[in-house]
Amino acid sequence: MEDEQSQTIAQETPAEDVFVAPSIHEHDLIAGKSYTHHTALPRSVADEISTECVLGVDEAGRGPVLGPMVYGLLYLPLPLHRSLLAEAHHFDDSKVLTPAVRSALMQKLCTPDSDLHQSCGWATRVMSARDISAGMLKPAGTYNLNAQAMDATIDLIKEVFAKGVNVKEIYVDTIGSPETYQKKLQRVFPTTRITVAKKADSLYPCVSAASVCAKVTRDAALGVCYQACNYASSAEDPAVSTEGWGSGYPGDARTVAWLKEHMDPVFGWGNECRFSWGTAKDILEAKGGAVKVEWPVPDDEEQGMRMTDFYHASGNDGNDAEVDELASWYGQPASEAVF
Repeated sequence: MEDEQSQTIAQETPAEDVFVAPSIHEHDLIAGKSYTHHTALPRSVADEISTECVLGVDEAGRGPVLGPMVYGLLYLPLPLHRSLLAEAHHFDDSKVLTPAVRSALMQKLCTPDSDLHQSCGWATRVMSARDISAGMLKPAGTYNLNAQAMDATIDLIKEVFAKGVNVKEIYVDTIGSPETYQKKLQRVFPTTRITVAKKADSLYPCVSAASVCAKVTRDAALGVCYQACNYASSAEDPAVSTEGWGSGYPGDARTVAWLKEHMDPVFGWGNECRFSWGTAKDILEAKGGAVKVEWPVPDDEEQGMRMTDFYHASGNDGNDAEVDELASWYGQPASEAVF
């Protein structure tokens, strides 16, 4: 079990020289904003918009306590689905590919003269740690991670349809029950053949390619977040920048160590952290960790007061007298005798 976890952490740890794709919007990442990036229509689709296409969707970074969760989408002409992605470029589940191979494939997708660039369109939805936590920690009507992921998937697909792409088949890696997820997507996109499956990133090349888009984007985004939140401390202690925070997963000792060492006693962490994760909560609530804040409860005599209680009207005789509050607020009504 430990060997399997160590292998997972090693695969999820970003490469030092990860390719920085156009899907990296540094300003939004540093500000903790979620955003969407779409490439232009590939030449093979733009030249003949009626071309029947296949589309795949997958995510990266669902489990980490640090960094964004990224949904990736990729589409291309149906006839090229397996020949181009699986046979020519050997796309596979991003967790199976090494960080270097993932990065190289993503770079090919972004190189104008490559066959991948001319045939494939792709998009990503970067869901910031701040927005994920805000949804999950809502005081009323929690917006859980599955619902957020479902909405991100649907929005990405809708945006591709809005570009005029003739999508005939959609393949998605499942969230929870494949049957339930597929029925919901089928209701939204009734004219398209939809397949939702477990391990879809290992079964369908378009999902494998979407997985690579999502994973490489997350790896680069994690680097941007790390550099931003460690800028000051790195200047004071150069060793900090080389140690890193690991993969961002709760099971990574480097991640946990970084969280403990860089926790502000009042505010915890910045936009890079998912406060709704148990790891973050445990560190914040640990003895001697964060500062405990107690909000004062109003005294009993202060409860039930109204704004008008601060105003006291006087009668015509100059002595205090009880009068209608609203009437006295706007002045005494004129008597009929005036008219």
